[in-house]
Amino acid sequence: MSETQLPPPRRRINLNWLGLVPFALFVGLFLIAPTMKIVIGAFQRADGSFTFENIAGLFTPSIIASYWISIKISVASSAIGCLVGFLMASAMVLGGLPNTIRSPLMTFSGVASNFAGVPLAFAFLATLGPLGLVTMFLKTQFGINLRAMGFNILSFWGLTITYLFFQIPLMILIITPALDGLKREWREAASCLGATGTQYWRMVALPILFPTILGTFALLFANAFGAVATAIALTGSSLNIVPIMLFAQIRGDVLGNPHLGYAMAFGMILVTGIANVIYIWLRMRSERWLK
Repeated sequence: MSETQLPPPRRRINLNWLGLVPFALFVGLFLIAPTMKIVIGAFQRADGSFTFENIAGLFTPSIIASYWISIKISVASSAIGCLVGFLMASAMVLGGLPNTIRSPLMTFSGVASNFAGVPLAFAFLATLGPLGLVTMFLKTQFGINLRAMGFNILSFWGLTITYLFFQIPLMILIITPALDGLKREWREAASCLGATGTQYWRMVALPILFPTILGTFALLFANAFGAVATAIALTGSSLNIVPIMLFAQIRGDVLGNPHLGYAMAFGMILVTGIANVIYIWLRMRSERWLK
């Protein structure tokens, strides 16, 4: 007697994927579409024809100088941000500070790491500008003239210090989980073998944390290199960095070339993209150690 054949099960539609539709639309409209417009525009003339002239224009001395200044500011703010953020996170996680400090510090870091643009520029101008609160306080109370000492908020170090406001908190947010991942057994084993605290950090902890630190440096570099609104709002045209030159080209002044601006933006995408790939790769390596 033949067996009764059951009808094939009906395939059910997984409606959970509908929750990703708003995110997918947002990414497509505000990330992928503008990026593709920049990439295509970098290889077009004003009439829409294909050309490499815009890419070749990136190698003019003024544009190369602007990229170099942006790279130096990004490296300086990333290095200082990594160092200060690492010391603060280490003091919080491993330094025996009260647990009540951790929650406010992490909350502030989450807010400050996303605080940029015009509000941040105004805050630093009101604090360290020519007539800023700290500038005038030091001058009137202690006779310290920051301007006479060569400090100018509208300069290389002025912009670097401003970037530290969001670079240091970002470092704290990323390095804290890595510090939490350092197992107590590793410290105890090093102590049992006669290692000092310095030897433990030099031979055990820092080698484990190094991929995370280096990866975070790459992320902070990309974060600073791509910061546009803060640089424009703070320095205007007084500092010749890539975002400001790009803004002048895209705006279409008399000497502006929007498609050269697209090429400059394309170059920024390449630089930040490489930095983010390095960060992701190093983050994956560090996570294998800390599991």
